[in-house]
Amino acid sequence: MSLNKKSVDDINVKGKRVLCRCDFNVPLKEGKITDENRLVAALPTIKKLIADGGKVILCSHLGKPKGEPKPELSLAPVAARLSELLGQEVKFAADPEVVGPNAKAAVEAMQDGDVILLENTRYRVEETKNGEAFSKDLASLCDVFVNDAFGTAHRAHCSNVGVAQLVDTAVVGYLMEKEINFLGNAVENPVRPFVAILGGAKVADKLNVISNLLEKCDTLIIGGGMAFTFLKAKGYEIGASLVDDEKIEYCKEMMEKAEKLGKKLLLPVDAVCAASFPSPIDAKIDVTVCAADAIPADMMGLDIGPKAAEEYAEAVKSAKTVVWNGPMGVFENPVLAKGTITVAQALAETDATTIIGGGDSAAAVNQLGFGDKMTHISTGGGASLEFLEGKELPGVAAANDK
Repeated sequence: MSLNKKSVDDINVKGKRVLCRCDFNVPLKEGKITDENRLVAALPTIKKLIADGGKVILCSHLGKPKGEPKPELSLAPVAARLSELLGQEVKFAADPEVVGPNAKAAVEAMQDGDVILLENTRYRVEETKNGEAFSKDLASLCDVFVNDAFGTAHRAHCSNVGVAQLVDTAVVGYLMEKEINFLGNAVENPVRPFVAILGGAKVADKLNVISNLLEKCDTLIIGGGMAFTFLKAKGYEIGASLVDDEKIEYCKEMMEKAEKLGKKLLLPVDAVCAASFPSPIDAKIDVTVCAADAIPADMMGLDIGPKAAEEYAEAVKSAKTVVWNGPMGVFENPVLAKGTITVAQALAETDATTIIGGGDSAAAVNQLGFGDKMTHISTGGGASLEFLEGKELPGVAAANDK
């Protein structure tokens, strides 16, 4: 699915006021940014707009202030850090109502190539409801709208969809374009063999993803907590492992679907088990490896076992495209991270196109030090999941077609 949307390369912004929706939803600790990946990812689009002589007005949400100004969720620290990263001042418009006297005065005074940053869009109660008043306020500041926030593309909010419908020119930025090209092409038009790896805790979170990927991929690998519901659906003894009892029938249907379509569906042949979930999550823990069909009644599976990890790594070796969403176990605990590490290592060593679908898998790959070995790590958690489900994302749909 190549993106048939206009991008920043298709427009001329010289002398124009450009509102650019970024994803600056970064983790803050005592007013300091602890992970600036999202800021760095936004730079290519911002630099392009500056170089082309646009008057660049940035906006983003941060956390969940739920429609009221919360000083600890202000974007002021982001403006300060962006100024350093860009090597030029990013003026911060400190308006509790986002589009207020500071923002209006700052926009009025802009020269070509200047940059300002608006306050947290979620200070406005309308933002998450796509309410017209706030969309109109945002539209009043700009001639052109650029959406580069893939992380919120699956939501219809004022700052990504509402405003796009009120301006004549609405396009996507480089980050958005990259996400759609990688995730979209991987799923709709993959170089085969195409291997999809799904992990994470619950089957319920991934229902549509499992079904959609089974139709597209050659091999579907299941790990993480959700594997145990599949194993129970096979009639295996899974002890005290996490299970989604309401989804057992669904898992049976998916196994039948795989067989009907001639797809390989791999489930773990063994599991790393313990008497209880580690508390705190990185606490020392005694584990034992059990066969997947013989987990003792008083034990729970917390990671895929060494044989499963080896089998999964083998499956990756022959792949040309790999999409991975969700860790293989409780990767935050060093003893229970081995399955996730083995799979990450296999992805790092392959020549295949490797795409990490946001959320916990992105965190795992980065924390374990494999980030730079992946072809593409998605910046969106929920957005990449909905994309892998084959859904149209409102934030993408709102941009002008080519």
